[in-house]
Amino acid sequence: GAVERPNRSQHMQDHFGGYSRSRGMDECLNRQCQPVSRFGSGRNFANRGFQESNVVEDSSTQNRGFRGFPGGFGRSESIKDEQRDRPQSDIFLGSRGRGAFGSRAAAYKECNEGIDSERGPKVTYVPPPPPDDEQAIFARYQTGINFDKYDENVVEVSGLDPPAPLLTFEEANLCQTLNMNIAKAGYSKLTPVQKYSIPIILAGRDLMACAQTGSGKTAAFLLPIVAHMMRDGVTASSFKEQQEPECIIVAPTRELINQIFLEARKFVYRTCIRPVVVYGGTQTGHSIRQVMQGCNILCATPGRLLDIIGREKIGLHNVKYLVLDEADRMLDMGFGLDMKKLISYPSMPPKDKRQTLMFSATFPEEVQRLAGEFLKTDYLFVVVGHVGGACSDVQQNILQVPQYSKRDKLIEILQSIGHERTMVFVDKKKKADYIAAFLCQEKISATSIHGDREQREREVALQDFRSGKCPVLVATSVAARGLDIENVQHVINFDLPSTIEEYVHRIGRTGRCGNIGKAVCFFDNTSDGHLAQPLVKVLSDAQQEVPVWLEEIA
Repeated sequence: GAVERPNRSQHMQDHFGGYSRSRGMDECLNRQCQPVSRFGSGRNFANRGFQESNVVEDSSTQNRGFRGFPGGFGRSESIKDEQRDRPQSDIFLGSRGRGAFGSRAAAYKECNEGIDSERGPKVTYVPPPPPDDEQAIFARYQTGINFDKYDENVVEVSGLDPPAPLLTFEEANLCQTLNMNIAKAGYSKLTPVQKYSIPIILAGRDLMACAQTGSGKTAAFLLPIVAHMMRDGVTASSFKEQQEPECIIVAPTRELINQIFLEARKFVYRTCIRPVVVYGGTQTGHSIRQVMQGCNILCATPGRLLDIIGREKIGLHNVKYLVLDEADRMLDMGFGLDMKKLISYPSMPPKDKRQTLMFSATFPEEVQRLAGEFLKTDYLFVVVGHVGGACSDVQQNILQVPQYSKRDKLIEILQSIGHERTMVFVDKKKKADYIAAFLCQEKISATSIHGDREQREREVALQDFRSGKCPVLVATSVAARGLDIENVQHVINFDLPSTIEEYVHRIGRTGRCGNIGKAVCFFDNTSDGHLAQPLVKVLSDAQQEVPVWLEEIA
């Protein structure tokens, strides 16, 4: 089993409100739910409450682990302790704490690559290659009834002489191959963020763009970048010992960067442009082999990116486009140092010699200030709707639920919505596993995703959720941003996040692409008071009903 750090137990106990586990649970886990096999060999945890220290004591549990949750609940390798205590950054793929900035070791932290003995076994996971038949590449889902309503959003552009927005894809004068790929991918009508961003990027300007969740930001930066590359005759070569990508795209989580890569494959189909994705939790050798086969668009999480640059497999002097997706997250405590490190490599073109693009659904003001370091002085700022506003296609419901009633309320809601696809967000990694196991015991098929699960398990969990095998996904904030999963009808915030931005991203897993979604949130007066005021603003900006009790707290 994993070696447990002593300070973990106390901050679990109070969060479980006396959850108890009985033998029935063990059996349920065996029978019902694939991801978990067995917690304890029928030893009774019920009387002791769910206290982590006890789980760790039980060596049989520790070594056997829940199958699929290696090392039982005791794994603590992948993420630094100091970060574990900040709920919104519950999950961080790659951040390296504050101390490790200059050190070579920094790059390895994300990947848990087995560099130091204490980091556990060397990562051998090689993700399965995505299917590459045309049908799989262009797989997509339906736009919803409110898709045309996106046009009603007010768009503000600040900065000097912005280019005029596009009205149709045709106006962009893209080449025929790209137009065909756009059509195959099912894009027929531009969303506001696309109308404004595409001409700005085609004009070579730097951009910070803020638009609601699920409104087409990924295509807004990929399309013009691919168009430029086609125009410049960019082709991939697998002969170079060191690859020199023209475009680097970074995002905060592994699942999101992979999704961006899959989107890029659509636009470059039948061209000579080669996108590659690299992320932590997978074998470094595999990442390097992918890159070596030719790389024009490199999609990466920060830790693995810095690692590969450090190994001199990637040269930066050819970079013309640097894209920060979920830019506010990429510039905060978690990844800010990594991003600074990236732009300060001597071979990285300075900001006036490259184009820097930042996209997110939220941009707190302090982040807007930080962004200045990365962007040219004449950058443009595009805001669709309100900065950091929630998507109005998500119906938000705030319920007053004290900590100890949350589980019962969750069961009640899940039973009333039947088999509709639902994401449940919690604040702690162990709690995600615990709630998923508890739901399985209650005959609700659930799985979990968080930063202490191995990458293979994270990918399987997401696949089981996408396929409908597990209609409920219990997640920490690692799944809050960017993930685009068809038919997520409900988001339940079992625990509220520490920031309002994170709340906006979480509820944005539903109500995407013009579809309608519902978000329910459990508000506990004792712990969530700090969110009352910003929550009232988010609700009223999105034309949602604000409960009287919430206004009173605010």
